[in-house]
Amino acid sequence: MLDDSLLQELLVSNDKKIVLIVADGLGGLPRERDGQTELEAAAKPHIDALAIKSVCGLTVPISYGITPGSGPAHLSLFGYDPIKYQIGRGVLEALGIGLEMTPRDVAARANFATMEPGGLITDRRAGRIPTEKNMELCAKLQAAIPAIDGVEVIIRHGKEHRFVVLFRGDGLSGNLHDTDPQREGLTAIAPKAFFEEDLKLAAVTAKFIAQANQVLKDQHPANTLLMRGFAKHPDIPSMNKRFGLKAAAIAAYPMYKGLAKLVGMTELDTGQTIEDEFETLRLYYNDFDFFYIHIKKTDSYGEDGDFNAKVQVITELDDAMPMVSKLNPDVLVITSDHSTPARMKGHSWHPNPFMLYSPYVRPDGLDSFNERNCAYGSLGCFPAVEAMPLMLANALKLGKFGA
Repeated sequence: MLDDSLLQELLVSNDKKIVLIVADGLGGLPRERDGQTELEAAAKPHIDALAIKSVCGLTVPISYGITPGSGPAHLSLFGYDPIKYQIGRGVLEALGIGLEMTPRDVAARANFATMEPGGLITDRRAGRIPTEKNMELCAKLQAAIPAIDGVEVIIRHGKEHRFVVLFRGDGLSGNLHDTDPQREGLTAIAPKAFFEEDLKLAAVTAKFIAQANQVLKDQHPANTLLMRGFAKHPDIPSMNKRFGLKAAAIAAYPMYKGLAKLVGMTELDTGQTIEDEFETLRLYYNDFDFFYIHIKKTDSYGEDGDFNAKVQVITELDDAMPMVSKLNPDVLVITSDHSTPARMKGHSWHPNPFMLYSPYVRPDGLDSFNERNCAYGSLGCFPAVEAMPLMLANALKLGKFGA
């Protein structure tokens, strides 16, 4: 990625439009039955027709062999070094649901989960309980636990099993290990401080979890909670300042709204379906020059190990693509933040398929957009942080370097 000061000198202002479609967790692995990945198994004639006219490759979000979280993986796609700008998931979730954070706050992302009497976690997502049930349980927790040892506790619901816990008080730092064991069949991890200054937050969090477990003990399947991504609000420059972009985000899930807000994107109200999101793009198309559109369910079904459901989401994305094509964006990218193979039921380190169309590409002529074909694309396997300069260049938003 170019040095920021050099990048500023090269930026060119124009009215060209960039549309970045991120199908979360899109990359997969071959299934045993026929050796196909989810992308290969999906019927996607519109996307495949676009691939013939595009350049393709594979992106590496962090580094080879490193499995990324959604936060750093997205930051990389947005052109931010995810090592330099490390952002806790709690902050993203908090911002995404509209919480305003102060310097005294530490935010954590939480999941309702299912725990056996012996303490083993049997479902890290409590069966993806309905959002309405989530709201009810968060209200119970908030009423029962307004504060701990002088630290205010703020609890807000998200979607399905997800919610946010904000600790507000003096002397809190944001460095705690996650309590989420990351797989079923294990017990939750006790809150553990990274450094001595984190001990206060660790003690408060331990008491919060103990009290929450008492409130939830009769609420099966959501009879406990898991916490991760403890963090304070970071200092990060906006996309307008770094890239000269008037950027907008079209995303249904709080974390991705929070991430977009963190880098200065305008959050656009949208519905739940892919068609809803693309209709939002149409409505606001003249108001912005960069659009980030997030598709969540490819990741959700990958985490559930549901190969066929993930294939169906890819098909639904393809069915809706004519809505985007009619707008004729100057640059159109379809890619993923990370891979979530159904075979692994979780994020993986595998590079992500990437496709970029503009009038200024040298098309690879690939007949289908999938992991195998992208490995032969002219972009090769490249750092995801370099995707933003590619998008800017193809939108003629970068000038010449040197005489």
